[in-house]
Amino acid sequence: MDWTDKVILITGGTGSFGKKMTKILLEEKNPKKIIIFSRDELKQHEMRVAGFNDPRLRYFIGDVRDRERLTRALHGVDIVVHAAALKQVPACEYNPMEAVKTNIIGTSNVLEAALDAGGQKVLALSTDKAVSPANLYGGTKLVAEKLVIQSNAYAAGSATRYSCVRYGNVVGSRGSVVPLFLKQRGNGKITITDERMTRFWLSLEQGVHFVIHCIEQMEGGEVFVPKIPSTKVMDLARAIAPEAEIEIIGIRPGEKLHEDLLSADEARHTVELEDMYVIQPAEAFWFGYSWKDRGKSLPEGFTYTSANNTEWLDVEGIRQYIEPFEQAFANGMLEG
Repeated sequence: MDWTDKVILITGGTGSFGKKMTKILLEEKNPKKIIIFSRDELKQHEMRVAGFNDPRLRYFIGDVRDRERLTRALHGVDIVVHAAALKQVPACEYNPMEAVKTNIIGTSNVLEAALDAGGQKVLALSTDKAVSPANLYGGTKLVAEKLVIQSNAYAAGSATRYSCVRYGNVVGSRGSVVPLFLKQRGNGKITITDERMTRFWLSLEQGVHFVIHCIEQMEGGEVFVPKIPSTKVMDLARAIAPEAEIEIIGIRPGEKLHEDLLSADEARHTVELEDMYVIQPAEAFWFGYSWKDRGKSLPEGFTYTSANNTEWLDVEGIRQYIEPFEQAFANGMLEG
């Protein structure tokens, strides 16, 4: 795929993922233009001041809740990366309709505006919390996934195609537990909700490169799931603060012991490749089914969870992930 003639719009482009994707696209793919679409003028200003002032960049102030503004922003756009979301679990629980307005209605606005504008590809970011959701955030992302995939039914007669990427926790991203543990290290005590807890883990760079790869490969209708390692949260705490006391404070409402990336029901129409799983559309047959010829089917009852994963990071492996963030934290540059 040739990116040099492509115009890309990233919703939530001032977030951790959006900034990293912008940097990597500019350096590696040389697109014609990247539009940063977000609602916070201060974050856009800070992004410019931090060096994101390339002539190929454009900054649009707007909210995914505003379909009219999206329609204007998407004019002439070839690729949409939909990363905007309310993702803090406690905030979504306390402000449920706000999560619905951004994560569900906002996603619907993006999908419909892209179809009206004639964009070629829309890739939406999802989360492991969308599988068997235990909290409102996960529930809204599950609905968002369904909206994205089923929108291909409306787009089948056009050039527009919709797919999702679903992955786990991103090391050091805004809201990550890594900045919290780094702060707690200074007090000599790390708080963990349950000592049995496990999580999927990947770096921002891995997430961005996986998204780029999926954009290049997508046909529409797929949910792409990367094969990524698991970590024990206790090991993460030991990697960050080996001398600190660990206090078990009890699991929070809406929190899981283990995360899921692929359910047994989804596995029946999933194809396994060397580096990822591709969940094909379950109920429609527009397109997106050629993946069955590129990989292998999964056994009955297969699930992909952070507890049954075959790839694990030990304490030393975790340290390689978090070392870049320790210096950023020391310099006051790591976002919480």
